[in-house]
Amino acid sequence: MPAIDTVRIQLPDNRTYQIRIGSGLLDEAASWQALPRAAAAVIVTNDTVAPLYAERLQAQLRAVYARVDLVVLPDGEQHKDWASLNRICDHLLGEALDRKTVLFALGGGVIGDMTGFAAAIYMRGVPFVQVPTTLLAQVDSSVGGKTAINHPLGKNMLGAFYQPERVIADLDTLDTLPDRELRAGLAEVIKYGPIADAGFLCWIEDNLDALLSRDKAVLGYAVRRSCEIKADVVGQDEREQGLRAILNFGHTLGHAIESGLGYGAWLHGEAVACGMVLAADLSHRVGLMPVEFVTRLRTLIERAGLPAVPPRLGSDRYLQLMRVDKKAEAGAIRFVLIEALGRAGLHAVPDAVITQLLADHGAA
Repeated sequence: MPAIDTVRIQLPDNRTYQIRIGSGLLDEAASWQALPRAAAAVIVTNDTVAPLYAERLQAQLRAVYARVDLVVLPDGEQHKDWASLNRICDHLLGEALDRKTVLFALGGGVIGDMTGFAAAIYMRGVPFVQVPTTLLAQVDSSVGGKTAINHPLGKNMLGAFYQPERVIADLDTLDTLPDRELRAGLAEVIKYGPIADAGFLCWIEDNLDALLSRDKAVLGYAVRRSCEIKADVVGQDEREQGLRAILNFGHTLGHAIESGLGYGAWLHGEAVACGMVLAADLSHRVGLMPVEFVTRLRTLIERAGLPAVPPRLGSDRYLQLMRVDKKAEAGAIRFVLIEALGRAGLHAVPDAVITQLLADHGAA
């Protein structure tokens, strides 16, 4: 069994919190100690995760809080919306829970984002804890304080920067993760190599089979290294004024795919994987990277069982969706491009270049 790792996020104004990574953390009393004191805790989860882990988390939290409520939402990206957010708020308000109430996000990225957003807006802010149960959430969405819901016109366009008190990443919860979800999570692991750590990209290539077979020691290292990279970036740029944008490698096109197909048709990680292949090609087309890098990344994406060919939405639709992206500025579409292996930056790309890219990949 891998040892418990701790990654610390250090934010401005001496704010800090821990990401605990390891097996058996859900049932370990230490995971839930030294959190904000309150009369009540509320676990927010979905109808897939609740039967697996809700009772176990409730049992641990009852040793700390006099009252532990449970809010169960429908599962799926298509439910990351106002209606689900309101169900959380309806419970908090309907039960007259006070501003010290602690929320616990038990689930994947959708649950984490919505619970964090609810925590940010309820009584102008109550504490919350991330308990991610998917690989994607453990390596990315639970870390760094981005919270949001989707809107029909754009993904994650309504939200807040709001940091959790702690992140508890129990690797054992990955045992129940469907293969498709595991592969989708690997997309966000792969992302960290090109943008920040060339050596990590090599490690992923060498250990991909072990990751796919759920080797706990290998998964533990992947989660830890991903969190270390994200913690370093978020510590320098909490509110995405510059550097933090590199964490969105593959996301501009990926979000367009998700919005264009309808939320939930492709998993977030699947769309990001395809977006990374196209962003790698863009990095080549604008003269930043050799074509060998594009081939290398596409090969890794395909080995991971992830899509490398975008859906045919039409170039006009893609351009329309990408102009709503948060990285767009004054109508110009900006992409995170790879400048050198392990280094990325934000670049405005002319529409004509994007249109040709989409045509060459069969998406126009």
